[in-house]
Amino acid sequence: MKPTILAAAGVMALTLPAFADRDPTPEERAAIEAVLAEQGFTQWGSIELEDDESRWEVDDAIAPDGKEYDLELDPGTYEIIKRDPED
Repeated sequence: MKPTILAAAGVMALTLPAFADRDPTPEERAAIEAVLAEQGFTQWGSIELEDDESRWEVDDAIAPDGKEYDLELDPGTYEIIKRDPED
């Protein structure tokens, strides 16, 4: 009986939806890019909403000081809530 239960559990795991980050909609992208530009960022890489929808992540954002940061933004207000300098 145990092999049957294990096999069933394995099949169920394969059929569950995979959680993945998602790209912003055009409207979300425009709002995020407006906030970044307002804060003086001149360019950035990918923008993704984390799979748990707890924050937006912006990679490789170039700040006015010329330094590169990875940013986290609030999912509702797009406010920058964390800046991690790239090494």
